[in-house]
Amino acid sequence: MGIIAWIVVGLVAGWLANVILGGRGGLLVNLAVGLVGAIVAGAILPRLGIFIAGDFIGSIISATIGAVIFLFIWRAIRGA
Repeated sequence: MGIIAWIVVGLVAGWLANVILGGRGGLLVNLAVGLVGAIVAGAILPRLGIFIAGDFIGSIISATIGAVIFLFIWRAIRGA
């Protein structure tokens, strides 16, 4: 996947994670959360035996799952 596609996936995943968990976040925050979420999902989901299709929609789904996990842990640590 190209860098533009990763940015789009990151933005969409970060935005969806903010919608799911609530909260505020600007463009850069959503991008960062989505990209970290993609990394988290890439590390955790295969170890749990969860394999999502490698297409664009599958990337958004897995990155969103990772972003939700990341945001949940981040907020628990920060106490927000």
